[in-house]
Amino acid sequence: MITLHHLNQSRSKRIIWLLEELGVDYQIKAYQRDAVTHLAPEALKAIHPLGKSPVLEDNGQVIVESGAITEYLVERYGKHLMPAQDSVGYVEYLQWLHFAESSAMLPALMTLFVGMEPVKTEFLASYASTELSKVMSHLDNVLKDKTYLVDDTLSGADIMMSFIPEVLTMLEQLDHYPHIQRYYQTLLTHEKFQRANELEQKYEAA
Repeated sequence: MITLHHLNQSRSKRIIWLLEELGVDYQIKAYQRDAVTHLAPEALKAIHPLGKSPVLEDNGQVIVESGAITEYLVERYGKHLMPAQDSVGYVEYLQWLHFAESSAMLPALMTLFVGMEPVKTEFLASYASTELSKVMSHLDNVLKDKTYLVDDTLSGADIMMSFIPEVLTMLEQLDHYPHIQRYYQTLLTHEKFQRANELEQKYEAA
């Protein structure tokens, strides 16, 4: 059986959604952040030396990195969630799949972390804000005439990208990007995404 090592309040919720969408048998092993540092517990290092989440175990393999986990699961268990590899849409699919953890995530997390620091770094705050606006404006424009990112159907790229509007919500900036906001509302209509939200809440510390 597939095991997902899930950290509360983390990007691994996307993998819960993906597993629910695939309809495979899996179990969740839940971990809680340290109440003071908000970091992952040392117990995760027993699964992988980096001690990060998500971590997936399947067929004796331990897989880390959200993008790699998504590619692995979709290609192995759910090719209906990706375009055909010989199609134009496949290249677009791959780009958006990895955009979520590269171009989009860095400025989003920098902006989030800057807001948490007791003493803010002026340059870092300015850089993060500028990059966030540039990247999210690009995404907002791309989504202008789209329901989903690739071929007008749900794919692994959308599941990976689902964390981006959640970060924008945390930053109280989602309403700055109407097309991302509409896109997020579409994602929220998916039963399996709702199930992932319910499961994430279930595994929060009581």
